[in-house]
Amino acid sequence: MPAAAAPAAATDLVSADPIAHLLRRATFGPTPAALAEATRLGVAGWLDRQLDPARIADGELDALLTRLPLAGASIATVRAKLPKHSYEAFGQLGRAAVARAIWSNRQLFETTAMFWANHLHVAAPSSGVWDSRADYDASVIRAFTFGRFADMLKASARHPSMLTYLDNRSSTRKQPNENYARELMELHTVGMIYSEADVKAAARLLTGLSIDANGEYAYSAAKHATGAVSILGFQHANATAEGGEAAALAFLDHLAHHPATAERIATKLCLRFVADEAPASLVTRLARVYLDHGTAIAPVLRALFTSAEFAASVGRKVRTPFEDLAATVRALGLGPETSGVAGLDALYNSLVNAGNAPFRWAPPNGFPDVASAWASPSAFLMRCNSHLNLAAGWYPKQLTRPTNMLKALVPVLPPTYGGLVDALAVRLVGTELPAAHTAAVLSVAGKVPTSPLTSTDKAVAGSLPYLIALVLDSPSFQLR
Repeated sequence: MPAAAAPAAATDLVSADPIAHLLRRATFGPTPAALAEATRLGVAGWLDRQLDPARIADGELDALLTRLPLAGASIATVRAKLPKHSYEAFGQLGRAAVARAIWSNRQLFETTAMFWANHLHVAAPSSGVWDSRADYDASVIRAFTFGRFADMLKASARHPSMLTYLDNRSSTRKQPNENYARELMELHTVGMIYSEADVKAAARLLTGLSIDANGEYAYSAAKHATGAVSILGFQHANATAEGGEAAALAFLDHLAHHPATAERIATKLCLRFVADEAPASLVTRLARVYLDHGTAIAPVLRALFTSAEFAASVGRKVRTPFEDLAATVRALGLGPETSGVAGLDALYNSLVNAGNAPFRWAPPNGFPDVASAWASPSAFLMRCNSHLNLAAGWYPKQLTRPTNMLKALVPVLPPTYGGLVDALAVRLVGTELPAAHTAAVLSVAGKVPTSPLTSTDKAVAGSLPYLIALVLDSPSFQLR
């Protein structure tokens, strides 16, 4: 009996082409159009274009988002449109995130915006932010996605969503609340290098950052605790209540520029875009780029995606359920429904069931981004069901589809079923599947790789959705 074949290495399952590798990581899934554009521009040119999103037309997505008018609405607008504690703005925000990931042409902006939303996480839905969470996404996360982290951090600290979610709105000079101060250091900036004395001092310093009767940010000198503070190398006299806001902002600037913050953000960017174990050499370089550029994120992203460590990371990340869904819709060339949002509702609700709907992570640490967090038989079964539903057009039915899916994916019909699966894999995954995987895919149609295929073969139409779905179920598609 011959020895069993060794399992395929991750690098054997996906294309090592630098353009394909870049788009698997920096977008929510390659498409033929995106691959063609990136091939024409090259890595540096594609990054230049994507890092200047205002110059990228996105009219079709913009038109779709008009159906979700509260997704980025101001606090005043949400309050005027909805009853108190309504979940409607949460729902529109989540559906807009799904739409942007799938159909935006500004893909690097969207992947980076999701990174920041996860880093400065405010759960949606969560108590008390029904009116402000959509505005937080627009005026904090998306406003500074390619800007300076120091500016984003200060905007976050003064936004009603963050002030509510981590309880700083209720913090007063007589009763400082330590929740935001602790998470600000532990999760948002320096990590676990603070002391309990640092938490207490920071909580005192941050008193006064609050909310007014209209639900808007307001600094309240009456709530601010004065007195000198010393926190992680930051010194401030904090002598007057009127100067408390300026003192708090100076502290936030100090945290944003702290070397430990630079290392933490560099590490998290590597976890998101490079590998589940961040390469130490790349973390060190990215942290230096971050500090040398005054916490600006665009130079860090450019350094990451052009690094040797990134180039060597082929096959070392696995898609989350959210990424898998977005990549599937993009790979199949499905479009949004012509009117309404029922299809978006269905996509969003499937992610709720998978535990990975945008912003729906209750703790303040954001969704995990390592393979082990999403590896379970039930999670994989949900992906398989989703692949088949989308390939067959069963659910959601509202999405627009190519008139002829076979011709859209495989314009020239190969002479064998093995050739068909190879062509599907190249189109959907970027490379042919290992021979054993191809044979497994064909088993659902009762075929072998050498089975002949002609244009008059009626069996292919019935088998096609299953063949597509099994290619999408393959380890090759699960990697990004």
